[in-house]
Amino acid sequence: MRDYFGENPKFGERFFRYRYRMSQRLFLKIVADIEASFPYFRDGVDARGRRSFSPIQKCTSAIKLLSTGEPADNYDDYLCMAERTSREGLEYFCDAVIYLYKREYLRKPTSHDVALLYNAHEARHHLPGMLSSLDCTHVVWRNCPRGMKGQYTRGDHKVPTIMIEAVASQDLWIWHSFFGPPGSNNDINVSVAVWSTFVKAYPHLVDPKEVKFKRVQEAARKDVEQAFGVLKGKWKILERPIRIMDKEKIGKVVDTCCILHNMIIKDDGRAISPVHIMDPPVPVAYDPRVLRELHDENVHHRVRYDLTEHVSTVDLAYLDDPAAQPPPIEDLI
Repeated sequence: MRDYFGENPKFGERFFRYRYRMSQRLFLKIVADIEASFPYFRDGVDARGRRSFSPIQKCTSAIKLLSTGEPADNYDDYLCMAERTSREGLEYFCDAVIYLYKREYLRKPTSHDVALLYNAHEARHHLPGMLSSLDCTHVVWRNCPRGMKGQYTRGDHKVPTIMIEAVASQDLWIWHSFFGPPGSNNDINVSVAVWSTFVKAYPHLVDPKEVKFKRVQEAARKDVEQAFGVLKGKWKILERPIRIMDKEKIGKVVDTCCILHNMIIKDDGRAISPVHIMDPPVPVAYDPRVLRELHDENVHHRVRYDLTEHVSTVDLAYLDDPAAQPPPIEDLI
């Protein structure tokens, strides 16, 4: 408390943001919301008359474990918290963040979000109708059970890994995340499926228009790659070999990191769609023609051809001049 939360703290806002990965205002809001909804984080007294750890202590321990990826007993000398309590606090913290914030900060794009994303991506990448970018990354699973190692190991990774697949927009906001074994079929396998909504790169470049389109597409594809870089750089538990043995708990950690990542983007004022405006409820309607069109390979090639023709008519000086840069995202929001 003397270091960060007192009247004249030892460390200022800059050090707080560096060590907690977020502003003090956002951290205290999270602590207050969790304390109001979960009795585990409230002050209490045990049968011996000893006070429990404060909400700030428990949330600090969880944030430290997420941001460093170090063992649970690493902060015993600073927070005076045992290893078991730190692990337990991290699990409760992940449950609380998912319960309180997942509906808003790891939501599917609403019609309001889609309209803003279309406008921002067309202005930034010159690709009309672009919603976001899709890619995957791997997290090393250090304590993978022996009976599951074969399922989570593949040729290009010699150790068990968990694949995280995410959809991210230009502001690095993560709109969807999925984790599972490498090559899992539980989600859409874009490398195999030819869907009209996924615009894949040309395998063999022949026309100069195709070369230009591929360069534009590579620039747009860096959105999700940068999102992974920021996510792993901020939450080192995803960058280092993860020690958790339970798959369900690992999934909660991944969701928590993605939610906190999006909360920080909104708190910093960098979100393309910062306000969650829900769509009005509508009756469910199923049209089999839509699914056939999504799986139609001809539609996929026609969409890619139309985008290629559109990009060929746009003057993109920054593609040929390394010194020229596209407009900053602040000018597009």
